[in-house]
Amino acid sequence: MPDLTRVIDVLTPDRWVKYQTEQTAAQSAIRQSGIIETLSGLDISGGGKTFNMPFWLDIDGDDEVWASGHTTVPDPIKAEREIAVVLTRIKSWGAEDLAGMFAGDDPLTVIGRLVGTYWSRKEQKTLLSILKGIFANALTGNELDASGETISDTMTVDALNMLGDRSDRLTAIIMHSATRTDLFKKKLINTKPTEAGSSDKPEFETFLGRRVIVDDGAPYEDIGGNRVYTSFLFGQGAIGHVEGSPKVPVAIAREERESQEILVNRRQFIFHPRGLAWIGNAANTTPSNAELENGANWKREFELKNIPIVALKHQIG
Repeated sequence: MPDLTRVIDVLTPDRWVKYQTEQTAAQSAIRQSGIIETLSGLDISGGGKTFNMPFWLDIDGDDEVWASGHTTVPDPIKAEREIAVVLTRIKSWGAEDLAGMFAGDDPLTVIGRLVGTYWSRKEQKTLLSILKGIFANALTGNELDASGETISDTMTVDALNMLGDRSDRLTAIIMHSATRTDLFKKKLINTKPTEAGSSDKPEFETFLGRRVIVDDGAPYEDIGGNRVYTSFLFGQGAIGHVEGSPKVPVAIAREERESQEILVNRRQFIFHPRGLAWIGNAANTTPSNAELENGANWKREFELKNIPIVALKHQIG
């Protein structure tokens, strides 16, 4: 068996953060869809639990007739703020999980790929917790409740129309695999054709021209003997993201008495639904997924049609 202690030599913090970020993005369907966008100019590595993001409110008011002797009365230009909350997460793996992975391969490549896949799944879980929280209270006006009906293209068009003349901003949809299967049976899912002679799966699927992201963490509930699913429509940049750099993002700890090595991975990041503000108080330093699901912890700041996130409740069949 190769000497696993050599992993320490390649897992330097600066290399690791860059490589893990690249691998997580490469493995993440939500990242590739474009609904997650980097919040430029925001550095969370220096500390702080929340970050204010000011924005100008739209200007309004009646125009005036410009005539000789008329003095115009200026309206104020007002500003508000979004509040993004920092999330911290940690995970460790023991030698049993790593044994045999490094034979004949670069440890940074192997660990980065595996850990990137792991965090992409956890990111989607965190995103779904955020969605559950904001639609519990702050964003109910962007929800179409068709719980008594099965999903269809016309129903989804109605959901798109929740944003009115800005419905074209919605470019992706997250759904449960059961919903995707139902839409496939109805021949409503389109797939990008595989190139001739290639055995690769299609790059992505679309529904009404919107990229399909499948996640069995998408919520469902049983109501009156019927299973009701919730699918979410998103626009480009609907979720703001910042990746921080913990003091020690990755480390290898060795337990000599047990001849065991433990990989410890820490993350510090923001996943923020644009147009909303976190107003909660986390029990620990930063909120858990359960706290993100609490509707009382979120407040809407933008007008509804300016928030490119829509929820659709439906049945299948």
